[in-house]
Amino acid sequence: MKALVLAAPNDYSIRDVDAPTPERNELLCRVRAASICGTDSHLVRGDYAGFWPPAYPFIPGHEWAGEVVALGENAATHGWSVGDRVSGTSHDACGFCRACIEGRYNLCENYGDPTVHRHYGHTWQGAFAEFVVHGLKSVFHLPDTLTFAQGALLDPASIALHTARRGGVQPGDTVAVLGPGPIGLLAADAARAMGAGRVIVVGRGGRLGKAQAMGNEVVDYASEDPVAATAAVTSGRGADVVLDCAGVADSFRWAIAMLRKGGRIAAVGIPVDDVTLSLQDLVLYEKELVGVRATAGEMRHVIPLVADGRIRVSEIHTHTFSLDRFGEALATFDERRDDALKVIVEP
Repeated sequence: MKALVLAAPNDYSIRDVDAPTPERNELLCRVRAASICGTDSHLVRGDYAGFWPPAYPFIPGHEWAGEVVALGENAATHGWSVGDRVSGTSHDACGFCRACIEGRYNLCENYGDPTVHRHYGHTWQGAFAEFVVHGLKSVFHLPDTLTFAQGALLDPASIALHTARRGGVQPGDTVAVLGPGPIGLLAADAARAMGAGRVIVVGRGGRLGKAQAMGNEVVDYASEDPVAATAAVTSGRGADVVLDCAGVADSFRWAIAMLRKGGRIAAVGIPVDDVTLSLQDLVLYEKELVGVRATAGEMRHVIPLVADGRIRVSEIHTHTFSLDRFGEALATFDERRDDALKVIVEP
């Protein structure tokens, strides 16, 4: 098969490699669409070398959809057939540690142990290839009403839904979303699907324009103070929930300041640098700050929400390239060419 192979940081090429073989409780799938994630950019640059990936050569990619072409032992018993349309997610956890048993497999205590845990496209070979093997715990039936491109965006949509759920969005809530990137835009939809009464997106530039076009209230932090603006539109009360999808020092500080007393912040944006925060408000007003890692079972919940248009993944799909044009696809994503949001690669 043809695959994008990283030989070292910033050293990649399309190569002919052996296609993988499915083992027990695994599927071999033809990849029809794979989406570029911000983590993929870090992997290509070697920002986490030794951890993601643990070694070279390596095939990245973890947001994908395709069709089943071969079954490993026991897969048919669990409802899979050759020809089934499928969407993949990246975490294939051990299933028996305390975190997994309690339903938080995204926090698997055996993470990184290749004998029981696989994080596809991170610690295990991924989906920027013509074929990929996944375990049954990390694949989901793709409805016929969804395209393969939409299927490739179900994984980030599930992360957005996990973010809104970690934020504890309740019907009627005012939700502020910091960062109108792909996850932020999908998180705004997820909050509304959970019953948010109003959604305010904070950002700037073309992406903020996209947030407004998708029906959100917007605040341009380049021209106004987002904390004051949020206070003004909530009669001084503040947001009930803040979803921080930016993960920078300013967004963390704004999140705490714009949150109402007793409200909750869910942070999915990963800070690259250390962040210094004043936590007096957090303590005195019982505000909460919780982290968000990937997804913990939301794929099954997000599929019907995408299928009926409540979480609009097609709105963030802006560009499509063939696998042999991966360099151009990655540059388009990294440089936000033509207001790029999600870039799909078709092997």
